[in-house]
Amino acid sequence: MNRKPTILYNGACPVCRREIDHYRHLDQRDDQALAFDDISKASPALDQLGLSQDAAKRRLHVLDADGQLLVGVPAFAAIWDRLPRYRWLSKIVRLPVLRSLLPWIYEVIAFGLYHVDKRRQQRDATTAKL
Repeated sequence: MNRKPTILYNGACPVCRREIDHYRHLDQRDDQALAFDDISKASPALDQLGLSQDAAKRRLHVLDADGQLLVGVPAFAAIWDRLPRYRWLSKIVRLPVLRSLLPWIYEVIAFGLYHVDKRRQQRDATTAKL
């Protein structure tokens, strides 16, 4: 297939959006090696992958250049592989000792971010009804 890796990210989450905007900025300065898909809006990729929007918002997903879906820490590593300033970090997170530990840490952080964003959306929806 040999296409750009596509980052599937929650653009409605301020923390997620800020991080992805940082990666996008770096990517534009370099060789534009990444594609970006905001799954908080209509996303054909979710249908193709059989992912619900809610499931996709729970973790970072990257559809790599070969069409393989990467989730969590491997997704970050795939992004960092394409950004010159982050390639060193990609190598570090793949070290055997960290490869088993980091997914646990990521899951805790992702769980917290997901639920904070879900509460924010519920609060915004309630405020909009008033």
